[in-house]
Amino acid sequence: MSVVKETYSFETEAKQILDMMIYSVYSNKDVFLRELISNASDALDKLHLQSLTDPDLAEVAGDPFIRIVRDQQDRNLSISDNGIGMTKDEIIAYIGTIAKSGTREFLERLKERREGDPAEMLIGQFGVGFYSAFMVADRVTLLTRKAGEEKGWRWESSGDGTYTLEEADRPTCGTTVTLKLKEADPENGLKDYTSQWVIQDIVRSYSDFVSYPIKMQVEKPKAEESGTVLEDQTLNSMKALWMKPEDQVSEEEYRQFYRHVAHDWKDPLERIVFTTEGMSQMHGLLFIPSQAPYDLFMRDGTSGVNLYVKRILIMEDCKDIVPSYLRFIRGVVDSEDLSLNVSREILQQDRQVRAIKKGVTRKVLQSLKKILSDDRDRYLTFWREFGTVLKEGLAQDDGNGDAIKKLCLFSSTAGQDLTTLEEYISRMKADQEDIHYITGPSVEILRNSPHLEALLEAGEEVLLLADPVDEIWVQGARFGEKSFKSASQGASEPKEEPEEDGTSLLSFIKETLKDTVKDVKISSRLKSSPACIVGDEDDMTPQMERIMKAMGKDVPEVKRILEINLSHQVLKKMTSLMEEDKGSLIPFCHVLYGQALLAEGGALKDPAAFSRHLSSVMEKALC
Repeated sequence: MSVVKETYSFETEAKQILDMMIYSVYSNKDVFLRELISNASDALDKLHLQSLTDPDLAEVAGDPFIRIVRDQQDRNLSISDNGIGMTKDEIIAYIGTIAKSGTREFLERLKERREGDPAEMLIGQFGVGFYSAFMVADRVTLLTRKAGEEKGWRWESSGDGTYTLEEADRPTCGTTVTLKLKEADPENGLKDYTSQWVIQDIVRSYSDFVSYPIKMQVEKPKAEESGTVLEDQTLNSMKALWMKPEDQVSEEEYRQFYRHVAHDWKDPLERIVFTTEGMSQMHGLLFIPSQAPYDLFMRDGTSGVNLYVKRILIMEDCKDIVPSYLRFIRGVVDSEDLSLNVSREILQQDRQVRAIKKGVTRKVLQSLKKILSDDRDRYLTFWREFGTVLKEGLAQDDGNGDAIKKLCLFSSTAGQDLTTLEEYISRMKADQEDIHYITGPSVEILRNSPHLEALLEAGEEVLLLADPVDEIWVQGARFGEKSFKSASQGASEPKEEPEEDGTSLLSFIKETLKDTVKDVKISSRLKSSPACIVGDEDDMTPQMERIMKAMGKDVPEVKRILEINLSHQVLKKMTSLMEEDKGSLIPFCHVLYGQALLAEGGALKDPAAFSRHLSSVMEKALC
């Protein structure tokens, strides 16, 4: 009886996907092997699960394996498994027809894909991995036999919009996918996929942790004579350390794994191993490095967390599952239920990814909290390397602001040691209502700021915030019942009205500096300095102005308020000169403003003019 070969046409959307796979240019064509190995692993999983309840299949199953066979002469590559296999109807349903709810969105995402977006992530998301074989092959043949059935089937297509299907013999259950490879073309990303070194490298990169052995015949030198011999070799380690309890993994295995994923030869500062159950089941093995990577603040820097689904690498450096303020984290997250089927809506994918991100963030913040509580010195090491990055989380509204505030360390006027907000509050005076802070270019400049004089005299502590991100998160911030109040924002009110000559000096300075400052006021915050510059509570701070300009933003000039200390000897001398030689006070006014600007770490707008005014003041003083 002759075997009838039937010809079928791909459905319209399946044909569109084939065309895109064949003719679109992808930066990484290696993913085809990852997808075919992943399909084989899934088939072995399904056979194992069904054999648990079906005694007949248990006898069929045998030892599971995935085998790769290279044929360099005919340029063939095959991937075989002894898994569940497929029936004729399943072949047609799975391969010939993929008109599911997610297919149209997959096509739209491919068409709208921006330059540089990872196309391989789209392949993984929408379950069209089998079609990726046509990126590297002129013809694909699939030979399969369903476990528990006698009949097998051969499917074949050259990607021209049609495929053939016929009955065929296969001695055991499982599936073999054979690719008639295109000629190697390195310029267009086509490697020689019959090379054992290429295959070994791809398996190590993408499928090293697949739980079934991936076997291949490899060439090895003969022991006592020239030439080579073929030996069977398992290409993958099958050591998914994140799936094992910690007490079953040695410290050396963890160190080696960290070096593998982080490319860092220093030991990590902390290891985070976790498993979550419930709505989103996942396993994670994360590390906090002991030293910041060189690209930590680069726009295109790596986040270093790889996303796996059932031990198959889906995406390296997956920024979607780690917030940017935790981009220093390295390691692996493996989701058990992140769907890669084309039938899943993209909205559902996003929801699952958000759940993973939320879980990962919570675990990392919990680990940091424990280090801070149990080992302050080790936490200080972390903070010196990554504190500025973690504080970026205070400016992001992702619901973790309160937890991050508890993890932050700050310089303060209480001493040289860094402090937490909880420690600051424990030292607050009984009648102190707010958390005092001041922002500026450096802790050293802030520590000597004239803005702090009254607060320090009153015994109140001030946080010294010198990181650029501090300007963003501290505005309107609260910690528990306490609000944050700037020591350099909001004009102070003098405790008593100045005498008439003081009022005259105030008016004169205001007139002299009318093009430079918004107002001149008598200060109650100054004790030992002659003057300082402050802003209204809603004004942009000088630090924020510098940040905006560095970002290339057009920033309108913000005039600020000059506060003067009438009890200071300089101001007393200026007051006495009001009647003697008022005109000579003009350079004094400009120098007074310039030194107040320099005291807060500001930059002189016209250094040459300041130098002339300073020379005039010196000449006056020395005459």
